[in-house]
Amino acid sequence: MASRSVTELVTAELRRSILSGALAPGQSFSLREIAGLLNVSFIPVREALRNLEADGLVVIQPGRSATVAPLALEDLEAIYRLRRLLEPDLARRSCLLISDAELDRLAAHAVEFGDENRSMDAIYDGHHEFHLALLGPAATPWDTRMLTMLWRAAERYVRIGFGLLDPDPDEHARRGRAHEELIAVFRRRDPDAAAQAVFSHLDHNEQLALGALRVLGSAQQSS
Repeated sequence: MASRSVTELVTAELRRSILSGALAPGQSFSLREIAGLLNVSFIPVREALRNLEADGLVVIQPGRSATVAPLALEDLEAIYRLRRLLEPDLARRSCLLISDAELDRLAAHAVEFGDENRSMDAIYDGHHEFHLALLGPAATPWDTRMLTMLWRAAERYVRIGFGLLDPDPDEHARRGRAHEELIAVFRRRDPDAAAQAVFSHLDHNEQLALGALRVLGSAQQSS
């Protein structure tokens, strides 16, 4: 029990460091470095890296080292291709199952995405909870498992895009409105409209991530 708890804590800390960019794409590190930094043994670090490799966030090297997975256009396109297959279909069914009380709760939650004082970590924790609650009534455990993996894989890309836009106060307001509009569409109990709304939401976030990749590519070419 204690070993599993330590592994979960190490996994969460490494994931946070990768998603925030503290561990940059392509950066290599040894198990010894991570174990020393977190004051734990090799065993939970090794297990944590296996978890993160399954999420596509690290590449484990032969021996006792790992590399943060690089950001790649083909990976981003694959992630969103899979999300478009899964999420609009879940939205189509969930809009007929989700309760009015849950939609009211999520509507209050959506307003928080417009708060420019919230940290990126807080926004993303809430963002995952929001979308899982919205699609959850139609999701099986396997759907939830796949959604979580895809969201974690996409998060690095979208966070970079949001980070570039973060200084603009209008962007915070747009985030709030975008999620309020999803709730409004689900209230109509129209499966086609709900599926299209989620599809459009995915399309916007993918374009945001693509823009971030272009900016990073230009910066690397000029450096």
